[in-house]
Amino acid sequence: MSDLPAHRLEHLPAYRSVRAWALLTIVTALGLLTDLASKSLAFAHVVGLPVGIDRDAVLGAQRLDLLIPTHKPVVVIPNLLELTLVLNPGAVFGVGAGRRWFFVGFTVLALAFATLIFGLWTRARDQWAHVAIGLIAAGGLGNLYDRLRFACVRDFIHPLPGLKLPFGIKWPGGSDEVWPYVSNVADLYLIIGIAILLLLNWSRPKHATSSAPAQGGRTKEEPGSPPSG
Repeated sequence: MSDLPAHRLEHLPAYRSVRAWALLTIVTALGLLTDLASKSLAFAHVVGLPVGIDRDAVLGAQRLDLLIPTHKPVVVIPNLLELTLVLNPGAVFGVGAGRRWFFVGFTVLALAFATLIFGLWTRARDQWAHVAIGLIAAGGLGNLYDRLRFACVRDFIHPLPGLKLPFGIKWPGGSDEVWPYVSNVADLYLIIGIAILLLLNWSRPKHATSSAPAQGGRTKEEPGSPPSG
């Protein structure tokens, strides 16, 4: 593909670009490795002794919190970040507890859709979009691994601990903390990836109203762009 003219290479579909595939693969692999490594480190050290998670015990437990030894949160930055171990049977932020296989299927479909977006809706030049898709894929794969391996998701990151909502406001679950959820690095990657895609979408021009006219007065169309008129 390197012998293509620069303007053709710029608009090359991502699925035909080795560099685009390489960037997507590297971001996904690094994201997945850092997520799984961070979970393993947290469950090995936060309590003060290694905490093993048995899949059969998780499936048979009425309360997953009883599978984690009672422990004090590790304060990383006072009032900003604490580490505490939580087993999450649902999706992001504990939503949908008890519907593990639904979220397994949903994650698989979301990963397939992310791959479709990469291959058909982005170009080789869209590096930030590929980074975002890689982060989303890494987050989805990280939590998917946990659901398949442990029948739950390992969470340990609690931002803004103890910070209360103003005016006595409470979340639907009854919590009055600004951020009552314990999450993980995979959730962080999902949020960052989605945010990047939203920013790219908002900053993209709505329509290219003008371009250099080709010979014969016709506007030159790039590969993959919709026909004019």
